[in-house]
Amino acid sequence: MYAVIKTGGKQYRVAEGQKLRVEKLAGNAGDKVTFSEVLLVGGDAPKIGKPLVSGASVAAEITGQDRGKKIVVFKFKRRKNYRRKNGHRQPYTELKITGITA
Repeated sequence: MYAVIKTGGKQYRVAEGQKLRVEKLAGNAGDKVTFSEVLLVGGDAPKIGKPLVSGASVAAEITGQDRGKKIVVFKFKRRKNYRRKNGHRQPYTELKITGITA
């Protein structure tokens, strides 16, 4: 069985036991998180939400909080002597999906 959840402005297809990285969520490693914004529950008899599946939820456990790889933001305008270099590391939360209830 799998589900499509919405968190952090993005949609993720998740299955039980799967690990994934999502936008930063509040909590520490070992905390339990429940996602109630379930768009679809798949399997033998799929349920499609309009826009959400009522009564469905996905349970997960936070396995870590970290920051992603550094990206370089470089702004440049030719012939204007304009150069700006900046770096950014996006924080993320690593989850392990523990259960899907329809």
